[in-house]
Amino acid sequence: MSTIAILSPGDMGHATGQALLRHGHNIVTCLAGRSERTRKLAAKAGFRDLPDLETMLGQADLVLSILPPAQAVDNATRVAKAMRKAAKAPPYADCNAVSPETAMAVGRVVEDAGAPFIDCGIIGLSPAHEKTRFYVSGKDTKPFVALDGAGIRVVDLGTEPGKASALKMCYASLTKGTFTLHTAVLLAAEMTGVAAELRDEFEYSQKDALARMRAMVPRLPADSARWIGEMEEIAKTYAAAGVTPKFHEGAAAVFRLLAETPFASETRETMDKSRTLEDSVRVYAKTLREKGM
Repeated sequence: MSTIAILSPGDMGHATGQALLRHGHNIVTCLAGRSERTRKLAAKAGFRDLPDLETMLGQADLVLSILPPAQAVDNATRVAKAMRKAAKAPPYADCNAVSPETAMAVGRVVEDAGAPFIDCGIIGLSPAHEKTRFYVSGKDTKPFVALDGAGIRVVDLGTEPGKASALKMCYASLTKGTFTLHTAVLLAAEMTGVAAELRDEFEYSQKDALARMRAMVPRLPADSARWIGEMEEIAKTYAAAGVTPKFHEGAAAVFRLLAETPFASETRETMDKSRTLEDSVRVYAKTLREKGM
């Protein structure tokens, strides 16, 4: 049994903590300044909410940062400051969807405060639905590898930090990148007046692709705002590898559009799951005409 601090218990964070709790670990967090939804998710999962980061660090054997990627470095900076104040620096795992470059920046921040750094890339749905894979790399990944089988699968990629983030970026470039390509294709058809005809052709020749579109495209606005940053991190990863970043710069633009739609105020709990693909794309196109994005 170990005590694991999770910042912040959103969709993935609270489900990860819930899985670890079921396997005997203690889960703590600090919800100061967090949203009401995050507080409800943490309470539902059974986390112990501690009053400040210093108290949390005093109890933690391992810290997992599971946040939107744009917050990764700022979160590490806050935690590093609290480590110095608390005079305790437990291993810090950055589990965010960030480029290797950003992961290394996080690593420098926490290592300067005395904490061992673990690079982590999460692949899969939340542990509430499946045994999600947590790929890790770094000088000492043992504290994280010890969680393997506790409702999650941990895969050690070796001692080189950045490898776990690189794998996550390449994987998400396919999955979420494909979601945005599907959305762009349907939007272009809607805007040029051939939406119905294209869907008929897909029904004839691309049944599997059309089924994936129906399953995912109407659901994207709820996550679009936080996935913008992930696409930007993927673009950064591609550019550093000498591959064009423009595919995922375009993917980020699609998510920016979806974040402007009326559906973007939904959460995964409140979204209208009966909304059709056709209805969704019509609203996306209306937003595109109005916003000129």
